[in-house]
Amino acid sequence: MDPETDEVLDAVGPRLRALRRHRGITLAALAATTGVSESTLSRLESGQRRATLELLLPLARTYDVPLDDLVGAPRTGDPRIHLTPIRKFGMTFVPLSRRPGGTHAFKMIIPAQPEPLTPALQTHDGFEWLYVLDGRLRLIVGERDLTLPPGEAAEFDTSLPHWLGTADGGVVELLILFDPQGMRAHVHADPHRPPQGGTGRG
Repeated sequence: MDPETDEVLDAVGPRLRALRRHRGITLAALAATTGVSESTLSRLESGQRRATLELLLPLARTYDVPLDDLVGAPRTGDPRIHLTPIRKFGMTFVPLSRRPGGTHAFKMIIPAQPEPLTPALQTHDGFEWLYVLDGRLRLIVGERDLTLPPGEAAEFDTSLPHWLGTADGGVVELLILFDPQGMRAHVHADPHRPPQGGTGRG
């Protein structure tokens, strides 16, 4: 194996450990999600186990990042971001950024809702910014109940009770930026836990 490949593989373990800790995931939870044993994951992160495609593929799926981000492979020169929609709580999140840490950008699609739902406000750590592309967004933050048409933006502290939904029953498309805490609350929430929001969670 050539020295460059050795160097790439040696860096995988620390990168995986940093990503897992950044996401706030325990080894036990990661093992349950990926089907890879906790001891194997621990050895992989510590460098005692070499990374293989069989180990990295379930990790890439769990973290929702491209495989080359896990191994730190150099970019091929293709500037396109390959979009893989994430569907949670009846909504669609299309990732527009691919780096494993920091703020993440998504296109968020709230489906049409013929019957109005009663908003159930939620709180979580973090901060969010959004921009309405199409449709009319209903945004509740604290005691403020707002309707945002296309072209309007909002930003708010998500420790305040908040909710996103369709204002008139139609589809809403928006750009939204989550910091790591917000991304976990929206995109990486427990899929077995029923949604507690309405048409959209903010």
